[in-house]
Order: sequence, then structure tokens, then C-alpha cells
Amino acid sequence: MPDRDRIVLLHSALGDSRLWARQVELLRGRGYDVVAPDLPGFGDTPEPHEPFSFVELVADLLPAVLVGNSFGGGIALRVALEHPDGVPRLVVAAPGVPDHEWSSEVREYWEREEALVEAGDLDGATQLNLDFWVAPDHHELVRPLQRRALELQAGQAPPEVTWPEQRPLSELAMPALVVVGDRDHSDFLAIGERIAREAPNARLEVVPGAGHLVAIEAPDAFERLLLEFLELPG
Repeated sequence: MPDRDRIVLLHSALGDSRLWARQVELLRGRGYDVVAPDLPGFGDTPEPHEPFSFVELVADLLPAVLVGNSFGGGIALRVALEHPDGVPRLVVAAPGVPDHEWSSEVREYWEREEALVEAGDLDGATQLNLDFWVAPDHHELVRPLQRRALELQAGQAPPEVTWPEQRPLSELAMPALVVVGDRDHSDFLAIGERIAREAPNARLEVVPGAGHLVAIEAPDAFERLLLEFLELPG
């Protein structure tokens, strides 16, 4: 399977590539070429001062299977739609899609986060994110990663991010696995169901006992689904 030897792991906005540490070790142990970048504004990668494209940054790593969670899942979807020949398979956990009608719960969270960041209360914004997105048992793992991201992003005016024209999910022709935790916010189950309904070769798996960070909160279940999907013929 030469076109599936590389796997690119795209992290959520709650941290950086360290969120994938366990999966990086697992996949490399199975012989995959694993790339887990810190996206701009996260971890060791500061935001650029000039306009840039998350989609084209990831496209430079293709061909590869893309695996993304949340914000990283949304990027993976956009890359797969824009560069389908370079993405033989796609795995997205709790992804966002641009035209989703977000619930009042999520919109109110965004407003609270923005107000805290604008007030310079990065500790408060970090705690808000942990309380809203992360199971309590994993707060101390995620806290320094989220705090680091907020520090990078609050230190300068946000750069312009360019996105390709949105394509319909019906064009997502490659095999795709959508994973959602049953304790996640309802928006993400709705998005997962929509992708599975509209993309011709997508299927949805709901993981019991997991929230938004499925690979952190239910790693055994996530990795079983991931490995089974990677090893499917075709």
C-alpha cells in the first residue's frame, strides 16, 4: 500500500501535535511514516505575519491519509475536497464544517472565550475551554497545550487565513471514517451524521463514553477503529 504509507495527524484547536502522542507511537510502531505538525498558532509554530492557507500547508505533505480532530478535522475535510488525488483515505473526529448552523450553546461559548482573551485573561480562557470541551480527568494534560496556543494567538493581530471555495460533501469520494464521542456537544453528532449521509463512501462511528477529544478520552476504541479502517482493502 505505497500510497497509504504516510499518515498526517492534524490536532484540534485545544492544543498541538502532542495531543496525538500515543497514536504517533502506535502508528510508527506499525511501520507508517507519521507526520504530526504543529499548525500555525500552536505548539512550536507561531502564527505567520502574512496571509496563509492551512489547506495548502497540509497539501504540501500529500500524498497521505489524513487524520484530524475538531479544527484539524475540518482542515482535513477541506484538504481532501480540494486535493482528492492526494488523500486515499480520510479519518475525522468531531470535525467542523463551514456551513453548519451552530447551536446557541456553542455560539455563546465562542463569545465568552473571545471576551476573556480580549481582556487578557488567558488563564480564564484556558479554563473555559477545558470545561467546555475536555473531560475533567484530562484537564491537566491539555491545559499547558491550550495555554500555549492562546499565548501565541493573543500576542499579535491575527493573520489573514485564506480558504478554498467550499465544495459539497458529495464530492468526498475517498473512503472516510467519521468518529464522534457520544458525550460530545450535539452539533458534532449532527455534523457526523451529515457527512455520512452526503459523502458516498463515509461511515459514522459513535464512541461510547467519549467527548470531543476522542483519541484522548477513549484511545483504545479510537485506535481500534483507526487501525481497522487503515487496513481495509481497496
